[in-house]
Amino acid sequence: MPATSQAQQKAAGAALAAKRGEIKKSELKGASRDMYESMSEKQLEEFAETKRKGLPSKKS
Repeated sequence: MPATSQAQQKAAGAALAAKRGEIKKSELKGASRDMYESMSEKQLEEFAETKRKGLPSKKS
């Protein structure tokens, strides 16, 4: 399932980095923290790999 906004794609990328140990979980805030706790690494990969071109900045 692809991300529906640029903000969602960025949050998924941050959560994915934390899942992989590239950044600390304590550095996450808001949506990225929720995504970290509720989604698998595979789900986060699907959201994070979405191309930003053509996506709205925020989901309406």
